[in-house]
Amino acid sequence: MRISTRPVSRVSASSMVVAAALALVGVQAAGQTAGAATKEASSVVTCTTANTKLTVTEVSRPINHLLLKATNTGTKPCYAYSAPYLRAGADAQAVMPWADETTPQAVVTLEPGHSAYAGILTYSPDGEGGSTEKTLGVFLTDRKGDALAGEKTLNLPNGGVFFNSAATVTYWQDNAADALSW
Repeated sequence: MRISTRPVSRVSASSMVVAAALALVGVQAAGQTAGAATKEASSVVTCTTANTKLTVTEVSRPINHLLLKATNTGTKPCYAYSAPYLRAGADAQAVMPWADETTPQAVVTLEPGHSAYAGILTYSPDGEGGSTEKTLGVFLTDRKGDALAGEKTLNLPNGGVFFNSAATVTYWQDNAADALSW
């Protein structure tokens, strides 16, 4: 096989040098952008009971539902991972299951002062047993979906709410309407 060589003009050579330099600058700029994104992402923390205010309220629609609200009280944005672990009543042996069909497309990020919402189905005619409970134990989760230390106990509205085996909680949503639409 024969390899041919072409003479390269000075203009062509300088054009190649300029192109290579621009490519290098582009790679460096991309690295700086990735570095800035990493720095920005590292400034976001996990929502915990220390930097998040939790409240629970009764809603008129849909029936048999409560709305759990988590508001970022910290100075940095925080991630509201997965769904909260909830215990209805102080003697609850197990936490409520999560409604998998409510999994959001991305982790909900709360800027300082902003809120995330989880809908709670308290009972259904399909459920079994049940009792009226006065408190709701809330555990927030980490990136892996594990419960964080620091249960927050909330008083339920109207002196107590009826829960049965059908009780379920949604994943965190960025608005109340989505949390209550399932």
